[in-house]
Amino acid sequence: MAKGKPNELKIIRVYDAPVKMVWDAWTDVEQVAKWWGPRGFTITTHGKDLRPGGFWAYTMHGPDGVNYENKTLYYEVEKYSRLVYDHGGNDDRPPLFRVTVTFKEVKGKTTMEMTMALATAEAAEAAKKFVKQANGNSTWDRLAEYLAKEGSGQERFVINRSFDVPVETMYKMWTEPEHIAKWLPPTGMRMEFIKADIRPGGTSSYFMTNDAGVKMWGSAQYIELSKPHRVVYTQDFRDENGNLSRHPHAPTWPPSMLTTVTLSSEEGNETRVMIEWEPHGTTTREELETFLKARAGMMQGWTGSFDKLEDYIATR
Repeated sequence: MAKGKPNELKIIRVYDAPVKMVWDAWTDVEQVAKWWGPRGFTITTHGKDLRPGGFWAYTMHGPDGVNYENKTLYYEVEKYSRLVYDHGGNDDRPPLFRVTVTFKEVKGKTTMEMTMALATAEAAEAAKKFVKQANGNSTWDRLAEYLAKEGSGQERFVINRSFDVPVETMYKMWTEPEHIAKWLPPTGMRMEFIKADIRPGGTSSYFMTNDAGVKMWGSAQYIELSKPHRVVYTQDFRDENGNLSRHPHAPTWPPSMLTTVTLSSEEGNETRVMIEWEPHGTTTREELETFLKARAGMMQGWTGSFDKLEDYIATR
């Protein structure tokens, strides 16, 4: 989230897709059903009239079985460019906030800028906390995943988080082993580097364990390091002798994963971290299905690591 007026929440995302594709994903009821809402949610559209004075009536179905009725009221509709609407209301209750969304294409990529205006700064702060608790920002990660699938056929997992630290410092968190080991392992796990060769063409190996005696070995092969904005590497599981292995608790997990880390400077000396995670190399259908079904678990795992990174940065 970027800075805005005290009563506003602002989200800016850049999607690797032309503006028509992004607009259609937003406005076509069949497409929006494939990504709208926090991870784990589905929606059912009851009616849509995309025009000033029109509406979109739909039900959001939570993973816990709870349904949320919504009726969006449109005030401005400028094709491929701008939407203004009220969100979160229904026939029996007022909307929660006014939304303005703009879409702008530059060199084949689309910048989506969304502003949510609430009645007061206190309401905006409460909404921000609720959005974080409900994993609301995963909606925009799901849109990135959907656009990647539609554009290239590639299945991937996407997650974003902004941190109150300059981009140069965040780059060190991803490239210096003494920092990586403090926050990257899953919650409850401890990590030690056996070998750290973090450079293009380099390979690092590591060991992870926890208090329950679970032990895991792995390696990372670095493809690209573009200081201070990008780190790309593959990773796989190993046994204690360094031989290729499989996930100790998920034998059909893809044998190799590609991780792309993009670091972007934001207002107020903050840095956005975007993770793109996808199977790498030859992958069977069963392995791909395992990956697709695990997105909720991946969000939980990366969220835990991001929480630890946030705490680690705060202590420094």
